[in-house]
Amino acid sequence: MDITEYMHTIGRQARGASRAMARADSATRNRALLLIADAIERDAAALVEANARDLAAARENGLAPALLDRLALSDKAIATMVEGLRQIVALPDPIGEISNMKFRPSGIQVGQMRVPLGVIGIIYEARPNVTVDAAGLCIKSGNAAILRGGSEAIHCNRALALLVAEGLRGAGLPEHGVQVVDTTDRAAVGTLITMPDYVDVIVPRGGKGLIARLMQEATVPMIKHLDGICHVYIDAKADIEKALPIAMNAKTHRYGTCNTMETLLVARAIAPSILPRLAELYAAKEVELRADPEALAILQGYPHLAAASEEDWRTEYLAPILAVKIVDGIDAAIEHINTYSSKHTDAIVTEDYSDAMRFLREVDSASVMVNASTRFADGFEYGLGAEIGISNDKLHARGPVGLEGLTSLKYVVFGHGEIRN
Repeated sequence: MDITEYMHTIGRQARGASRAMARADSATRNRALLLIADAIERDAAALVEANARDLAAARENGLAPALLDRLALSDKAIATMVEGLRQIVALPDPIGEISNMKFRPSGIQVGQMRVPLGVIGIIYEARPNVTVDAAGLCIKSGNAAILRGGSEAIHCNRALALLVAEGLRGAGLPEHGVQVVDTTDRAAVGTLITMPDYVDVIVPRGGKGLIARLMQEATVPMIKHLDGICHVYIDAKADIEKALPIAMNAKTHRYGTCNTMETLLVARAIAPSILPRLAELYAAKEVELRADPEALAILQGYPHLAAASEEDWRTEYLAPILAVKIVDGIDAAIEHINTYSSKHTDAIVTEDYSDAMRFLREVDSASVMVNASTRFADGFEYGLGAEIGISNDKLHARGPVGLEGLTSLKYVVFGHGEIRN
């Protein structure tokens, strides 16, 4: 296979399909999504079987536990994909919406219309559910999509691609409206990110290595998701009975996700009382704690304990490892977070309104939370139906990227024969 020729063919097909996707009315796009959801439910057993082949190959190749966790497609995960598609159907259609209409002194009316971006290329690793989430959001927002999943999920992604194409055809939309790249050759990524004639934006969902490569090589604009170095700060005025389950859930609900807590900050005033209780809970999950000297002294005797290094504050573990630091109070916590956070998701546990509002204003992250687990930083949980990724950037989208993040605004002008003098 000539990879360049293959990718350019996909690009031309996507560009042609994007015009039909943008023209399609809301009912047609919603019908496609419902047909895809029905097909996934119907073929759930076949998808699990395809995923089992991917998992077997991944284990044989020594894939890391965090990636194996992302790769696994359970019955519950399939049900969540289906529910996500149906939630997207229920969302208001953003395309064609006109807002901010104003009369100007000249007599013209000026407003903004929401329109699709065009062709979106998504590059992601391991997670087959992204194939469905991305396809669903791109269809609903009137975009065409080129999906390049990780080689680890190739069997499952091929099976899902057939179901997405079936749904598009059934609704009268071009099946090239969503295309899954059917090769594991890494050269496909290099070509995809350098096709500005065919691709309008790239959404990479992967590790630092992938993002660094794309930042150097891409000639197509990107909505970037870097790493998820997420913090929970337990304030001196926290409700301990809230803090314990939040700190546990944020770390141990799932280890391999970008919204998992990687650093726990605890106010000095309550550290001696709360850290031993947390250590007992973490011990049951065999979580290794990498603690600063003050926390080390409190946690002596904990079975999975190590001294934290400077590098630990900058690390996304995606594993049962947690960095722990004791801080003076909210000023030190905000300073630490703004220094080491990847600007993904950070949370405070406190009953003090002023501290909560300071944290919300001053922490410079895409999602900032009060008295809630960082695991809620997710398009599904935010009511977006699904997400195409979580952006750490400030332009053009920030946080979970749902329908609005896959659109842009253009100015529209209504006149009555006015001319400019």
